[in-house]
Amino acid sequence: MTNKKWAGVFDSGQDELTDDFNSSLSFDKRLYKHDILGSQAHATMLGECGIITPNESSLICKGLGQVLAKVESGELVISNDEDIHMWVESRLTEIIGDTGKKLHTGRSRNDQVALDIRLYLREAIDNIIEHLQSIIGTICDIALGHLDTIIPAYTHLQKAQPTTLAHHMTAYIEMLLRDIDRLKDCRKRVNVCPLGAGACCGTSYPIRRERVAQLLDFDSITYNSLDTVSDRDFAVEFVSACSLIMTHLSRYNEEIIIWATGEFGYVRLDDRFSTGSSMMPQKKNPDISELIRGKSGRVHGNLISLLTMLKGLPLAYNKDMQEDKEAIFDTVDTVTKCLIIFNAMLPTLMFDTDKLLLGASGGYTNATDCADYLVTKGVPFREAHHIVGSLVKIASSKGLPLEKLPQEVFTQASPLFGTDIVAKLSPANMIAARSLVGGPNPKTVKNRIAAVKKLLGK
Repeated sequence: MTNKKWAGVFDSGQDELTDDFNSSLSFDKRLYKHDILGSQAHATMLGECGIITPNESSLICKGLGQVLAKVESGELVISNDEDIHMWVESRLTEIIGDTGKKLHTGRSRNDQVALDIRLYLREAIDNIIEHLQSIIGTICDIALGHLDTIIPAYTHLQKAQPTTLAHHMTAYIEMLLRDIDRLKDCRKRVNVCPLGAGACCGTSYPIRRERVAQLLDFDSITYNSLDTVSDRDFAVEFVSACSLIMTHLSRYNEEIIIWATGEFGYVRLDDRFSTGSSMMPQKKNPDISELIRGKSGRVHGNLISLLTMLKGLPLAYNKDMQEDKEAIFDTVDTVTKCLIIFNAMLPTLMFDTDKLLLGASGGYTNATDCADYLVTKGVPFREAHHIVGSLVKIASSKGLPLEKLPQEVFTQASPLFGTDIVAKLSPANMIAARSLVGGPNPKTVKNRIAAVKKLLGK
């Protein structure tokens, strides 16, 4: 005979291979707190509805509190059961006796696990948002110190136009703000209470689902029991949002990696966030940035795993859905670790402002402004574009920057070029001229940073 709580219809126990393959305790044990809190709310509701007595409800809740305390103190080690739900119920029954067996009245592990995951993700979302806000604050502080630090902006990894380091860094603030918005929006769909859906078709007990939702601070309840137990859309949405977070971190760190090369030399890495080579004594490698870049693949892979797991499932619950947890947990762990170390590394980056300025001065990054100068004189932009292209060709053949060409060369190209053209082509003047919202003008960037800080309450 088997001792499984669900095995009344079985004549014999399971093969050890089946037990091992079927068990999820090795990873879902991290849901112990959420499982216990959800169970306490369920038991409270059962007592209030008269499904179990008030004394039984109180005893169950007290016993669950003891289980939680024993786990957190290390007195109880989570092991040797099918999943965290069975483990908690078994420990509860050991502590309070047969009354513990009444806890599962009116619910299934199907709606129970959905509840646990939602409670877990709600907490995880709040924590990740806090880390994102902290990084945004760090970037704001660094950017304020570089409002006038001129750097080259790139398109196609070719020098394009001059900008500032503050403007460049605050571009990532906008990405991270969108990440926060996505997580907050996702949280709305996470924060819906599934308990009461049962195995697939609810329960005949006169339970009060809204009361459980109230006790657990959910915004609402789900409205179709078949969908409730088979829904992991909220988990896919969460991992999708995290995939974009990792994409943004990866992009940022890709630039750090490139900028730290000898070929660029725009930034120097702090020893605390670098590693060396076991063979080459001179090496100082950007391993932290490379690992963050690489770990984005883990989270992207978790998203594909969840989508693939769900795509062929008929209603309602299927055991395939046990595979959601490791993808979710790994995503939370990976994103959290990356955010924490990235935030610690950011303030230690040492920018070589001279090299950045030199970079902004080369590559004919002032060509567009040269064309715009003619446009202000009434020349159609496409014609101005052609004129300045010919000037770049001449300057390039002579090995000169555009602003070093003799005045007569400008005049030959177009008599509309005045002697003020050279001043117009300085990086500082070009940046100052771009004062529109979103542009690199230092006052514009400073105003945006102030708005972001106000938004975050910093």
